[in-house]
Amino acid sequence: MTRDVFVAGVGMIPFTKPGASASYDVMGAEAIRAALQDAGLDYAKVQQVYAGYVYGDSCSGQRAVYAVGMSGVPVFNVNNNCSTGSTALFLARQAVASGSVDCALAVGFEQMKPGALGSIFEDRPTPFDRFEQEADALLQVEGVPLALRYFGGAGLAHMQQYGTSLRTFASIRAKASRHAVNNPLALFRQELSEDDVLNAPALWPGVMTRLMACPPTCGGAAAVVCSEAFAQRHDLDRSVRIRAQAMTTDFPSTFEAHDMRQVVGLDMTREAARQVYEAAGIGPEDVQVVELHDCFAHNELLTYEGLGLCPDGGAEKFVRDGDNTYGGRYVTNPSGGLLSKGHPLGATGLAQCTELVQQLRGKADRRQVAGARLGLQHNLGLGGACVVTLYEAV
Repeated sequence: MTRDVFVAGVGMIPFTKPGASASYDVMGAEAIRAALQDAGLDYAKVQQVYAGYVYGDSCSGQRAVYAVGMSGVPVFNVNNNCSTGSTALFLARQAVASGSVDCALAVGFEQMKPGALGSIFEDRPTPFDRFEQEADALLQVEGVPLALRYFGGAGLAHMQQYGTSLRTFASIRAKASRHAVNNPLALFRQELSEDDVLNAPALWPGVMTRLMACPPTCGGAAAVVCSEAFAQRHDLDRSVRIRAQAMTTDFPSTFEAHDMRQVVGLDMTREAARQVYEAAGIGPEDVQVVELHDCFAHNELLTYEGLGLCPDGGAEKFVRDGDNTYGGRYVTNPSGGLLSKGHPLGATGLAQCTELVQQLRGKADRRQVAGARLGLQHNLGLGGACVVTLYEAV
């Protein structure tokens, strides 16, 4: 990065179940307005827009943005599966950091349908051909939906190598529910016990119950990023900056390691985190609060190790010692994460951004992490892409 980038405004709307939300354009526009209001900035001052969504026609970004303003600025439509929102943020941050613009807006939204994720286009090769081949070779399981099979298989690999118990994944899910109780924007706010999670219907006996998977969700979130000079000129909030950010895609190990943990992007996570720590000159031990991609409880556990929050094989002890919540070494997903807050694919990365910015401003209300100065964000999409972002309270 060639110059500092500040997050001047963030906005998010309450996440809802499919069928209970407004249409994608309304959700996107509401999120944009919320971010602009938080920044105290008029849309006319925004110089570029990056709009993220997965399930929508081309130029859906314009449809959402035009409800807020039609100033003629470039609007880029972004789709990177579950890391779409943070990819939009990566591009907006990059445009400001490079000096191409002084102020950019990233927005993500998703209007989802009930049920498991699936392909839309059945008349052409799927991007998941090689992922499917590897999963078929490593797993002998039928009737399990694609994403569940990938991440369940990754969790199973950890269980087989390290003896990780199913109860540990249930503990992660129960922790998410405790955090979400304090988040008025979360989809699920009912507190769950480990036994509640374990006694839920089995999606894959011995590997995963229904409550260990995040729900399909509708919602929107947005962020305004700008240069220091722009913030000074317009008297904008400069209390949070993006200290470092990295985006990675798959490595040969995704398929060559013959390990489901690599198929779901463990090396993408490791490398993106390494780049961020190196660029910032810090280590994971310097971070206080983390929003990570817990699309399944299994992926949260894997990501503890991928981000270096604990050593390889140490995730179960990390959970059992309470080092993933308040009073421990790191507070992970104070928002409730994808498991409780919900996962509208295009909006998730920007919802994570919203939570961390509020934490570093000291305005997270009952979710506030005491003394939060550095916040780490991890957003992962299969196919694949991973974005890791470090935010700093200035």
